[in-house]
This record gives sequence, structure tokens and C-alpha cells, in this order.
Amino acid sequence: MDRSCRLWDAETVRWGRVRAAMADEFPLLGSPAIATLTPANLMLAAVIWLGYVGGLFVGRIVVPGPIRPGSVLRDGSRKSYKLNGLALMGVLGLFLATGQATGLFPLVTVYRLFWPLFAVANVWSFLHTAYLYVAGKRRRAAAGGSSPGLVHDLWFGVELNPELFGVDVKMFAYIPSLLGLWVLNLSFAAAQWEALGHLTLRMWLYQGFFTIYIINYFQFEYGMLHTWDVIAENFGFMLVWGDYVLVPFFYSICGWWLVGYLEPMPAWQAPLLVLLFAVGMWVFRGANEQKHRYKENPGVKIWGKPAETIGGKLLVSGFWGIGRKLNYTGELMVYFAWTLTTGFQSIVPYILPLWLVALFTHRAWRDEQRCRGKYGALWEAYCQRARFRMIPFVY
Repeated sequence: MDRSCRLWDAETVRWGRVRAAMADEFPLLGSPAIATLTPANLMLAAVIWLGYVGGLFVGRIVVPGPIRPGSVLRDGSRKSYKLNGLALMGVLGLFLATGQATGLFPLVTVYRLFWPLFAVANVWSFLHTAYLYVAGKRRRAAAGGSSPGLVHDLWFGVELNPELFGVDVKMFAYIPSLLGLWVLNLSFAAAQWEALGHLTLRMWLYQGFFTIYIINYFQFEYGMLHTWDVIAENFGFMLVWGDYVLVPFFYSICGWWLVGYLEPMPAWQAPLLVLLFAVGMWVFRGANEQKHRYKENPGVKIWGKPAETIGGKLLVSGFWGIGRKLNYTGELMVYFAWTLTTGFQSIVPYILPLWLVALFTHRAWRDEQRCRGKYGALWEAYCQRARFRMIPFVY
């Protein structure tokens, strides 16, 4: 018993010293040691940002990728898209690895420039919105269309699918958004590695979960062609700011928290988090994939049986026969899996998943109102079959 106490005390002292050293060298974001908003830092951040977004935009044009047709849009048209997000992730990964190995662009630079990059991303969002508004108004005037008003056009956007050099800029925005989130997370790992010479188990799990999630997203990139954002939402400040600011800088909150959080994780917790993440991915991607496959081929088999529907419109096979929004449930499980790597010392890392709980709950309710109005009695019959929204026997 005494020996165990001595070992525990020694471990506590060791981590206390490491934490004190890191507080001097790599404090949490917001500390004065992180690059401040000086003109020089803002200029450097602007150069990095423009190179990053511009490089990906050029890559979207020149890097090969499969061409997939999108959904029929509200005006009856149907566009085709080049989907090379996974290839661009590979190219970006090679660039980052080269920069890290040669010292020409160490990843910790992104960590140090977090706030200048955040400021530049916000400015970019305003400028991009202004460009979309001016270009969209010009094309709308040429077509003889009318405007709902300035505020509406700026916030929601003027055009459904604005293009630049043949690239759908709304669909493109997902690329710098999610890859920017990935790069920020990698920079947090680089900061911890530089300070400690290794990564904590918490950081390893977090980086692994997030990298798998983003790779899987680009494997399923064609699924974005059938989302509400792409089909029905105009491209204005709401989506621009969400893609270029909210996702990379807010969704990475757990990563920057882990940089300075050095409490050892009990080994038994790791397999439980891996299991939570794996089941969440299975439900999340599995449900979305089932619906996508059915839309492309109503005769598809799901879980070994021909797809079953109500009225030939509402899928009740697989996950969709259990719950009406289990894809949301799976995604929340994924987010809680990597958030739980931060422990329970602060509510801050949990702001994102808790916000998503509220968002998804409201979205599930909103979608149900829309579907009830669209399908009427068929929807009521579907609800009798798939009794739960997101959590079986609870909600």
C-alpha cells in the first residue's frame, strides 16, 4: 500500500513538472505566448490562408477524380461534380509531411498562429460573401430575377450553385473546411510532440479518431451531393462562415485542450472509447450509406434482404426501420468518443457535442414537420414502424 502511494505521488510530481514546463513553452490557446494579432502575424497568416485555399482550389481543378451526377435541383437541372477530396487530402498530407521533415513549414506554426488565422478566416468569409453577392446579383439581373432584400441575400446567398472557373464553390467549400480542421488538429499534436518528445495516449486516440472520420468523409464525398445544403440552400454568409470558420476553428476545440492536458488515461478506458467510436461510425455512415444506395437503386439489398419501403417512398430497411434519425445518433457517438479523451475536468471540450445534441434534436424535429407535411398518412405509418427518432426507447 505504501509503495503504491509512493509510486502515485512520484507520477503526480512528474506530470506536475511536465505541465509546468509546457505552461512556459506551449500554453493553451489564448495565452500571450501564442502569436498575437500584430500586423506581421496577420500578414503571415493571410499568406498561409491564401496559399492553402488557393492551392486546394487549383487542386480541385487539376487533380483527377471520379465524376458523379448530383441530385435534381429545385430548378429541374442536374449537375455533375468532380469528387477528388480524398486525393487532395493525400496531396496535402504529403505537403505537410515534407514541410515538417525539412523544417520549411513545421506544423506547430499553425498552432502558434491560431488566432491570426482565425481572424483572417473571418475576413475571408466577409470578402467571399461580398463577392458572391455582387456576382450573384449581376447574374440575377441579367436573368430578370427579383431580390428578397439585401440582408436576406447576404445571409442566405443569391445563387444556389455559384461557380468559379467551372468549380461549384459551395461544394468546394467543404474541402478547405474539413481539411483545415484536420490540419489544425495535427498542429496541436505537433505542439505536444515538440514539448514532450511524444504524444499522450489521449492525443493519439483523438488524432486517430479524427483522421479516420475525415478520411471516411471523403470516401463518402458523393453523399454530400444529396444533402439539403447542396440541393436547396443558396450559398451565402451562413454557409460560408460555417465552412471556413465554424468547422475548423470550433470543431477542433478538443484538440487544443489536449495540448496541455497531461493527466494519464487509464489503459482500460482506451478500448471503450475505440468501441464507442467504431459503433458510432458504423451507425452514422451505415445509415447514410443505406439511404444513398436505395436512392440510386430501389432494388438494392440492405442487411441481406431487398429494400423495404412504405408506399414506395419511405425506406424501412436496415437502420431506417429502427429509428428515423439514427444517422444523427451515430454521429453524436463519434463526437462524444473523441471528446471523452479530454476527461472531465472542464465543460469546455464538451461545448461542441452538447451544442450538436441541441442542434440535431431540433433538426430531427424540424425534418419531421417537413416530412409530415410532405408525406401525410405515409409518414404516420412510417412513424409506427420506426418508433424512435434518435435514441431507442428514449427519444
